[in-house]
Amino acid sequence: MRLLIKNGHLVDPAAKENTGMNLLIENGRVSEWLRQSDADPVDVEVFDAGGCLIAPGFIDLHVHLREPGQEHKENIASGCAAAVAGGWTSICPMPNTSPINDNAAITRYMIEQAEHAGLANVFPIGAITKNSDGGELAEMAEMKSAGAVAVSDDGRPVPTAGMMRRAMQYARDHDLPVIDHCEDKSLSAGGVMHEGKVSLSLGLKGMPALAEDIDAVRDILLARETGAHIHVAHVSTRGAVNAVRQAKAEGVRVTCEVTPHHFTLTDKAVEGYDTNTKMAPPLRSEEHREAVIEGIRDGTIDAIATDHAPHHADEKALEFDRAPFGIIGLETAIGLAFNELVHKGVIGLERLVELCSSNPAKIFGLKDRGTLAPGSCADVTIIDPELEWEYDVWETRSKSRNSPFSGWRFRGGPVATFVGGKLVYERP
Repeated sequence: MRLLIKNGHLVDPAAKENTGMNLLIENGRVSEWLRQSDADPVDVEVFDAGGCLIAPGFIDLHVHLREPGQEHKENIASGCAAAVAGGWTSICPMPNTSPINDNAAITRYMIEQAEHAGLANVFPIGAITKNSDGGELAEMAEMKSAGAVAVSDDGRPVPTAGMMRRAMQYARDHDLPVIDHCEDKSLSAGGVMHEGKVSLSLGLKGMPALAEDIDAVRDILLARETGAHIHVAHVSTRGAVNAVRQAKAEGVRVTCEVTPHHFTLTDKAVEGYDTNTKMAPPLRSEEHREAVIEGIRDGTIDAIATDHAPHHADEKALEFDRAPFGIIGLETAIGLAFNELVHKGVIGLERLVELCSSNPAKIFGLKDRGTLAPGSCADVTIIDPELEWEYDVWETRSKSRNSPFSGWRFRGGPVATFVGGKLVYERP
């Protein structure tokens, strides 16, 4: 099959291109770039991207798909459907499934389920320790052979420096990034929101920024000592951003990601006790949000990731103290990035593509992705920077509805998503 995507503006930071070009795709790969003044090739299907941005497929480094074991919240097929509707061509699910993805069999199962769905690519993240309990290292080499692209114990961060050091040494030898949800549980235990003036006024137990800062510094020191690649998940505090910035200046192999909710909302959003504002790490105060924005602006932060975390409505209907942490985010991320970053002048379109595509591909070593250079995989995200739209959570393709952004209006969003040259989503 031959496909021509024409009349758009191609932005590919990895190929150092930001220009009006047509994209010719054959057999699931980019064949060549053509000038818009050239005559169209014969025998091609045409997609008109007039007025839109043509970008390498967006890659979400941090999602939760719940399968196997919690399919009432989400399964791989529904998560992939939400992903492509949000402009993401590839997603990387965390291992906190039931059972935990701590072995090659579960890693393979997740990939096979994604292939059966035929929508987004799925690149699983394996567990650092068996059952993610911090006691014994999982077989990282076997999981990598099965298709895992990184390792993490996610919301159950490795509790001791000794175990994390051994994990980094093992992961380094197999060229696997180690992802940490930086949180010292001895400081945050029992907390349900950011510790500060708002938590005090609401009578809710807080989770101090220091809990994230301490773990981030620990991991950076261990990465410096071992030579491993540490990736700090959903960075949310000024201290953690500063630690990453300094470590990069010193040549430590450290990268980090930020979620749209952390650069958009603050702990004041919790004042209505809406459990859709409960997440981990929690929504921080304005000083931390501003530090995150500055980290995006100056290049300290490498990627935007959603931390898409589906939960059943009955669970989120509990009291704030008892409800689970997390929100869905695959379908609102690009809209929030445009509203809060692009249209406010924090970053330009090229930096947005870098944060959502070329950098994520580089961080996880995803070959032939994160670029549309000839020969690469034909994963393409088509975005209209001026698209006016409203998010209705009841129309989401996810199985869950736990979003604080229902009813929000956006300017800028995805209009079509191609995976392997196949149109898997087009905005109605």
